[in-house]
Amino acid sequence: MTAGKPDTTDGRFGGKVVLVTGGAGAIGRVTARRFAAEGATVVLAGRDKARLTEAAEEIGADWVAADVTDARDAAAMVDTVTARHGGLHVAFNNAGVFPTPGPLADMDPDTWSAAVDINLTGVFLSMKYEIAHMRRSGGGVIVNMASNIGAHTRLPGMAAYAATKAAVSTLTRAAARDHAADNVRINAVSPGAVDTPMSFRPGETTAERDARIATAVPAGRVAEPDEIAAAVLWLASAEAPIVLGADLVLDGAASA
Repeated sequence: MTAGKPDTTDGRFGGKVVLVTGGAGAIGRVTARRFAAEGATVVLAGRDKARLTEAAEEIGADWVAADVTDARDAAAMVDTVTARHGGLHVAFNNAGVFPTPGPLADMDPDTWSAAVDINLTGVFLSMKYEIAHMRRSGGGVIVNMASNIGAHTRLPGMAAYAATKAAVSTLTRAAARDHAADNVRINAVSPGAVDTPMSFRPGETTAERDARIATAVPAGRVAEPDEIAAAVLWLASAEAPIVLGADLVLDGAASA
């Protein structure tokens, strides 16, 4: 379904088609809004049709229902975007899940499998079909959502999340080398704590969360979703033509 489209003639992304997976979530929605404000035709993807509809209407975007853990859905997602809008120039693979924390030995195998399926396989499948289209059409840009938890730092009770996000970082770099000659630029962002529901521990208030982060993060605060979005847009823009295979850490020096 298509909502009202923004003007696509101005801004850094005028005339560009941008796909955002996990587009109804906090970071996905803010990033999609910024792409639209800078001239892009934006398509949100996700599993929750009600949330996608609401986000798309707010932003002035299109949306497509897709489960990125399923190869047929991931392929259909890209096919739908290109059929409706004539191409795909930028993809932000943002869909992910934060498993319930706990020691590895106590982890349910289904929890592990869900983390791998969504955080890692979902990025692989999304990239597979995004890249296939981009290299046929002359190139494009992909930004993947990794995390500072994983390749950059580890925390107790987060083995599944850390393992999958570290894998996203490595997958991003490997894919960047594979497809640089296809004129497809691939990078990742690795945020730390961001002001979204995922930054809260169970039952924690905002004041309690902020006090905890103030002692754990040298910058003394959580990041704002808009700060993560700004980094994604820079990586996706013509201002970063030599940036390939980067994993940009955005965590206020928490992992420094």
